[in-house]
Amino acid sequence: MKIKPLNDYVLVEPIKQEEITKGGIIIPDTAREERAIKGKIIAVGPGKLNEKNERAPLSVKEGQIILFKKYAPDEIKIEDKEYYFIREDDIMAILEE
Repeated sequence: MKIKPLNDYVLVEPIKQEEITKGGIIIPDTAREERAIKGKIIAVGPGKLNEKNERAPLSVKEGQIILFKKYAPDEIKIEDKEYYFIREDDIMAILEE
């Protein structure tokens, strides 16, 4: 199934982050009830309309790894896999290597 976000929405696959304590104990993401704040962009919308009724293109693109606000995304499940819909304004950074 292919999903194409509308306006300034971005479809993101969350990247679960395990936490390792100083003693070497791994605390999986499922042990915490917090959402991931890191994800990979799967699809982007065409951008939102500006005052002149023109599309303002998004500054992110498919394949980028991003950091986003913790409680901003709307969760969806597709074929038992979790994804987030996020507005571009809720993206805080693009992670580059």
